[in-house]
Amino acid sequence: MRSTNFVLIAAAIVIAACSKASANDDVRSATSPTAPVADAQAPAAHASASEGDIHWGPAPAVFPPGAEFAVMQGDPSKAEPFTVRLRFPNGYKIPPHTHPTAENVTVLSGTFLAGMGAQFDESTLKAMGRDDFASIPAGHAHYAKARGLTVVQVHAIGPFALTYVNPADTPAAR
Repeated sequence: MRSTNFVLIAAAIVIAACSKASANDDVRSATSPTAPVADAQAPAAHASASEGDIHWGPAPAVFPPGAEFAVMQGDPSKAEPFTVRLRFPNGYKIPPHTHPTAENVTVLSGTFLAGMGAQFDESTLKAMGRDDFASIPAGHAHYAKARGLTVVQVHAIGPFALTYVNPADTPAAR
């Protein structure tokens, strides 16, 4: 069994490795799992991007396989504000997990189904559509599922960490 600290440190390392500044340094994206941490630069005072400017890459290994990830602003591995986008295929599930800081989620497209608690229970999932928002307090167990191709934007204070309630749900533990 992996310790909680190891999972938190591993998540921070994976995200740091996936973060890479874009050509204009305003928009950050996860374009390469081997991008060196030294490439991460402080975000500009203003960040903006159009859909064509967003460079999607595989989500960090702490997420179940199949999701895509783009860093929009900040560095999720540092103790600073950050904004990321996650794109999930239809039926994608994230098992019950917690974060050490509050997580703020805005649905950009598709249907994001979210539930609270330590057990994944489809009967309690609440459907969130475009422009819906949720703020999950630090330490509160929650889980999610995508209906249709779904894109969410998450902003929080780093360092980002995701700890599965059931350690066997950790993708690296499989």
